[in-house]
Amino acid sequence: MIESKVNKELERKIDLYVNGKLNAEQADELWAELIQDDYYLDYMKSVANVKAILDHKKAAQPSAKIYSFQKVVRYAAAAAVILIAGVIGVMNISTSGDLSVSPVDQIGLEIMRDARGVSETVTSDVIRQAIRLATDGEVEEAISLLETELENTDDPQLTAEIALSLGSIQYNNGNYSSSIESFEMVIAQNDIEILTLEKGYWFLGNTYFQLDRLDEAEEAFQKAYELNGAYSRVAKTYVDALASVVSR
Repeated sequence: MIESKVNKELERKIDLYVNGKLNAEQADELWAELIQDDYYLDYMKSVANVKAILDHKKAAQPSAKIYSFQKVVRYAAAAAVILIAGVIGVMNISTSGDLSVSPVDQIGLEIMRDARGVSETVTSDVIRQAIRLATDGEVEEAISLLETELENTDDPQLTAEIALSLGSIQYNNGNYSSSIESFEMVIAQNDIEILTLEKGYWFLGNTYFQLDRLDEAEEAFQKAYELNGAYSRVAKTYVDALASVVSR
């Protein structure tokens, strides 16, 4: 018999999270569960997309008819939802034998996580345009657009957001040397949002990991952990795993 994937308690937590009703510690605990369960990680993304679509419909048409959840899920799967940079990737964590971790395969460009739930924080139209270009396969155009925008801004937060998006696109295309430069630009900015800084260290660690530069990867993950935010728990998992390897 095939074991059912239904986990009502986890679904309840996901619903609370998406609606911003979990505190930071509860959100951290939820993500510790999700990174080990691809099925419910995808489920969370679907629920988040559904909420975004319903919120948009409510804002645009306050009296509009709200469709059944099942119909909206089918719509969300096919809909072109505005993409947002900065999701934590699906991590490969082995539960048999010794704990092992792998760098994220791709940096998602769909949703972002923080303790308050899933929200749209990308304020730059240029970043949105670049993400659309990248997801449509126009990678060079996306990179060129972001590099040009970097030359034309001196705002630390916007610079960090642009560099984060640029590094993510470079990472997804295997250009790890360039993505290191982009993520280092993120963490070099002063007075930026903690979540942005966290993501800079988290993705920098993964990039070093991809290049087998394990000492530098461990250091970047340690920085993400010390910020004690949305990525703290998962960063600590990587710190502990890499420490056992690096020390050998």
